[in-house]
Amino acid sequence: MSLELNVAFNRAAELILDQNNFVRAVLSGRRRNMQTTYERIDIRPVQLKDGLKLQLVLSEAKQDTTKNIDADKSAILELLNSGYANVLVEFTTGSYSLRITKKGDALIHEGKGTFERTLAHDRTKERLLDSSDPYLIEVGISDHKGVIKPSMQDKYRQVEEFLRILEPALPEKKEKLSIVDLGCGHAYLTFATHQYLRKAGLDAKVIGVDVRENSRDRNNKIAQKLGITDSIEFRAEEISDTAIKTADIAIALHACDTATDDAIAWGVLHNVQLLLIAPCCHHDLQTQMQEIPEPWPMLTRHGIMRERLGDLLTDSFRTQILKLLGYRVDAIEFVGGEHTPRNLMIRATKTGAKPDAIDVTRYKEMLAEWKVQPALAQRLAKELGAI
Repeated sequence: MSLELNVAFNRAAELILDQNNFVRAVLSGRRRNMQTTYERIDIRPVQLKDGLKLQLVLSEAKQDTTKNIDADKSAILELLNSGYANVLVEFTTGSYSLRITKKGDALIHEGKGTFERTLAHDRTKERLLDSSDPYLIEVGISDHKGVIKPSMQDKYRQVEEFLRILEPALPEKKEKLSIVDLGCGHAYLTFATHQYLRKAGLDAKVIGVDVRENSRDRNNKIAQKLGITDSIEFRAEEISDTAIKTADIAIALHACDTATDDAIAWGVLHNVQLLLIAPCCHHDLQTQMQEIPEPWPMLTRHGIMRERLGDLLTDSFRTQILKLLGYRVDAIEFVGGEHTPRNLMIRATKTGAKPDAIDVTRYKEMLAEWKVQPALAQRLAKELGAI
């Protein structure tokens, strides 16, 4: 269903201002040609001494800021119209989802369900996947009592952060979602995705792909033990040669070096609507950086700085190629750098938009200046040659 944007915003504001039924709201994503001050805004009602307020959690790359405001319609409308592409409002008897398209249209989905209100000011941070989930116990993140092991706190944080990125980016409700994890390894996040979607009541088929047969066997054994083999499976295949033909969502989390490019190329060639890619081990382009253009030798003479520049160039080419091929792309922090050095994620949503001439020109100029050939460009040479 599509509504005029102001009507859609007013409906969302009315639900947020309903003092008896509002549970929470999430503002995320970025509208075309607009910038947002925060990566995401979470809103929920809190009961304070001077009455019911709305608590805002303003999420930035490095930290979250919390503040309480009065339930004022003009303030809520200002937030709703501050550049976010996705608005989710949950109330006690259902949900209201608003997605703003590239053309500025409002696409609405209203769902039924039961959501619990919590008005306490100092509420324990809501977890998208409870620490006692059987999968967390089975893979060793939680102990047999459902308590996160001290040595696995960073892994659990990674799981939670990934689910918080996935949640607002999920496609409009479909009969069934298909998700493929390319280069899944031990499948911590593959299982987490499956368990979260099942908890959310979504019908989903999840497939993990990894070239190692021992990973396939280990993960299928865990799935069998959990009794979920009807909705999750694992295969031992090369990413570039997988027999899987399509998916709604493709994820590739720390696939090594050009395996990341294999995953992105597979997603593009199979018209995947949402890509969540966390790159790792950027060796390929670094070995090609032989003729350094001026004035960059001042930086690349230092090994560690040359390596980091190579990482940035690799992922910059990846994001630009995706943009040229019809994706809306964001490069975001996945997990804080204090927890892992591999903390960048490329989030790409298929829009089908034709690239602007300036984007094509900049891409070609960068290739010429650095005299490199990105692995992803080689894999998508035919598609890039058509623009």
